[in-house]
Amino acid sequence: MNDEGDEPVEEIPEDISLEEEVIDPLRILEEKIVELEKEKQYNAAEIINIRQRYARERNTLLKFAGMNLAFNILPVVDNLEKALSIENNDSEKFIEGVNMTLKRLKNTLENEGVVKIEAKGQKFDPSFMESIAAIPSPNGEDAGVVIEVIEDGYMFHDRILRPVKVIVSEN
Repeated sequence: MNDEGDEPVEEIPEDISLEEEVIDPLRILEEKIVELEKEKQYNAAEIINIRQRYARERNTLLKFAGMNLAFNILPVVDNLEKALSIENNDSEKFIEGVNMTLKRLKNTLENEGVVKIEAKGQKFDPSFMESIAAIPSPNGEDAGVVIEVIEDGYMFHDRILRPVKVIVSEN
């Protein structure tokens, strides 16, 4: 009895065994597990290698980070040595040499990203300044204004290298 909705059943030739056609899913999963374990080991080893490479590069960068600054300061050292080697005690030349050396040193620091913080006459800002004292405001100035700079402060790029030490006016 063959209904219209029934599909004809395909017969399997007798010379093909059923065992050959059946794929063992357990064996496939075991192979996949072995493959994934190898991949996991490879990835773990790769992560260890990346960490070691990063540590070596970081150590090298830290070791040689100041090299550019040191190279740029060497001419300043040379100029100071020249200024100190003036034999005839000519104070004008000595002062001129020291001033030139100071100017060169400041330029070198600016090129490296060190900038002086301007504070005199500015409103006191505790993020850049350190108040040493507060005195009554002379000349009727507003309270909280920097009257005097005791020690200059410097920024290194966008970070404070040293805060400005100041005297601030008060009412």
